[in-house]
Amino acid sequence: MISFLRGLVHHRGDDEIVLDVGGVGLSVAVPKPVLEDAPAVGQPMFLHTYFVVRDASLNLYGFSTIEQREFFELLLQVNGVGPKLGIAVLSHLSPDMIRNAVAKDQPEVLTRVPGVGQKTAQRMIFHLKDRLAVPLEEIGLPSEVDTEVLSVLTALGYSLTEAQAAVRFIPEDTPEDIERRVKFALKYFARP
Repeated sequence: MISFLRGLVHHRGDDEIVLDVGGVGLSVAVPKPVLEDAPAVGQPMFLHTYFVVRDASLNLYGFSTIEQREFFELLLQVNGVGPKLGIAVLSHLSPDMIRNAVAKDQPEVLTRVPGVGQKTAQRMIFHLKDRLAVPLEEIGLPSEVDTEVLSVLTALGYSLTEAQAAVRFIPEDTPEDIERRVKFALKYFARP
């Protein structure tokens, strides 16, 4: 298995990064947050990777953290979830959001990902429930309202990373009202 890659960014595509590793260009499929945070062409980059061998192809999938890669590996164990869908899930939801949806038994959070239907979401929750057995108090997850705020912000075109930063910007004493919390989050983007 190829566990990680370190090289220079040669190209950034819509869903992949090509890394120049020792003079060899390796195409690595990555989730959107990794692509958004990737350095400019010619700059060094490190990726934790997962290598998939299929009948007619060899594919590399890259992640900025080991946690992302581990979630990807867990998702691949779910019946009906392949590498492309696993990348799609991690493009739309952070590991904490997935953990929260599983802990609170909320398949509707998972069905927001294109390609994830109700049955697949239920299978994901069933499969991941025992594997992600961490008490909610220990993982600092966003509330259900803040999860909705994240969804609104990403629907408006902000990246998941930007949306998470905006949600952290919301004052703690703000009421648990989606509209008010979205307004405060949008102020994060309007500041100088």
